[in-house]
Amino acid sequence: MAYDVIVIGSGPGGYVAAIRASQLGFKTAIVERDNLGGICLNWGCIPTKALLKSAQVMEYINHSKDYGVEVSGAKADFGAMVKRSRGVADKMSKGIQFLMRKNKIEVINGFGKLNNKKEVEVTGADGKTTAHQAKHIILATGGRARQLPNLPIDGKKVIGYREAMALPQQPKSMIVVGSGAIGVEFAYFYHSIGTKVTIVEFMPRIVPVEDEDISKELEKIYKKKGIEIMTNASVEKVEGSGNGVKATVKTQTGEITLEADVVLSAVGVVANIENIGLEALGVKTDKGKIATDQYYKTNIDGVYAIGDATAGQALAHVASKEAVICVEAIANKEGMHHHNPEPLDYGNVPGCTYCSPEIASVGMTEKQAKEAGYEVKVGKFPFSASGKASAAGAMEGFVKVIFDAKYGEWLGTHMIGANVTEIIAQTVTARKLETTWQEVLDSIHPHPTMSESVKDAIEVALGEAIHL
Repeated sequence: MAYDVIVIGSGPGGYVAAIRASQLGFKTAIVERDNLGGICLNWGCIPTKALLKSAQVMEYINHSKDYGVEVSGAKADFGAMVKRSRGVADKMSKGIQFLMRKNKIEVINGFGKLNNKKEVEVTGADGKTTAHQAKHIILATGGRARQLPNLPIDGKKVIGYREAMALPQQPKSMIVVGSGAIGVEFAYFYHSIGTKVTIVEFMPRIVPVEDEDISKELEKIYKKKGIEIMTNASVEKVEGSGNGVKATVKTQTGEITLEADVVLSAVGVVANIENIGLEALGVKTDKGKIATDQYYKTNIDGVYAIGDATAGQALAHVASKEAVICVEAIANKEGMHHHNPEPLDYGNVPGCTYCSPEIASVGMTEKQAKEAGYEVKVGKFPFSASGKASAAGAMEGFVKVIFDAKYGEWLGTHMIGANVTEIIAQTVTARKLETTWQEVLDSIHPHPTMSESVKDAIEVALGEAIHL
C-alpha cells in the first residue's frame, strides 16, 4: 500500500510526526516493532516517574513526623511499585493506540527498514516481510543504553535502565555507573526504598552537564541522605561473586574493590541506526547519528530523521518538536501548510532530571557564559528563604539566574529543588521572547509559590534582594 508519509518508530518523535502529518492531510502509516510509545512511554520517561513517585511517597512517610503525622510499620513493596509503574506505562501506550485510530493512522507492526527502492520493508513477528511505499519516510528509531566495552550489560549482574525498572526483586546493594539523569534518578529511587547505593562517576563531579553549583548541591544532599559518591573514578571490570558482583574501581589514589548485588550501567545512550537500510540508500551518518539539515532532511530526497537517531539532545521533548518541524516543512513544500516552520534553537532546550530534589536548567551555565565573553550578573536564591518551600518542608536547593550585565539578556537558569521541572518553562518562554530582567521584575509573580523564587533570584543578581 502506498502512503504519503511513513514513520519508522513510535516514540515521542515518531508518534508526534505521524499525528501532525495526518492533521495536515497526509495519508500516514507508522511502523513499530514493539509497543506504541517507544522507550519513553514504555521503558523511559513515564514509568520511571511512576517509580520515583513511589520513592517520594516513601520519603514522605519516613519524615511524616516533620509534618505532625505519626505513621508506623510502613515498608516498601518493591513488586507493587514495579507493577504500578508497568500499569502506568501500559495505560499511556494504549493512549497512543487511541490517538492512532483517532487520526486515522495505519499502524504496521514489525521491524521497519529502508530498501534500495526507497520503500519501507517491514518484517513481522512471524518472519514475513511486506513492502510499503511512501513519498516521505521519517526515521524515528530512537536510542538504547550505551554499553562500555569493559561493562557489558548481561541483564542480571550488570543491568541497563530497562532491567532496572522491572527487577524480579529489590537488590540490597547497587553500584550505579554514571551520574547523568538516568543514574541519579535510579540512585534516588533505590536508596529511598532501602537499597545501599554507590555512584561511580568518571568526571570530577556528578550531573556533569549541569552548572557547577547544581552539581555541588546535589552531591551534598545525596551524601546527607546516605548515598555514597565516587567522582574521578571508573569501573574497570566486573566479576560475578556468588549472588552478587565485585567491581574493580580505578580512583585517583589507586584501585579498590566494591561489592554489590548488581551494577547499573547508566553511561548514556546510542542511536538505533544499525540494520535500518541506511547503507542501501547511502544515507549519510556522522559520529553514530543520522546527518540532517535544519528541517531534518537527510542527503537522500524524501528521507528524514528525527529524535535520538540524530545529533540533537536525546530528550523526548526535543524529538517531539523536531517531529513537528520536520512534518510542517514537508507540508509547506507540498503546499499543504501556510508557512515554513522556524528551526529549533538547541541553545534554548530545557533539561530536567527527576531525582529528589529535582534539577531543571536551560541556557548557559555561569562558566559557559563567561567563556563566551559575557560580563554576567548572577543571582542565587535559596529555597530555605521561600515561604512556600518552608511550608511544604522542601527547603533544599536554590534558583540560579545568569544575565548579560550590558543588555539584560537572560542567558540561563539553573534550579535544584522540589518540583522545579514545573518552573523552568518560564525561562524558556522568556528567552524565546528575548525578555530582559526588567520585564520579568515588572511581571507579578504569585505569592506564596516556589516559582516566585525566580524573581527573587533576579533581584539578588541586581543587588535589589527583598527576601534575602
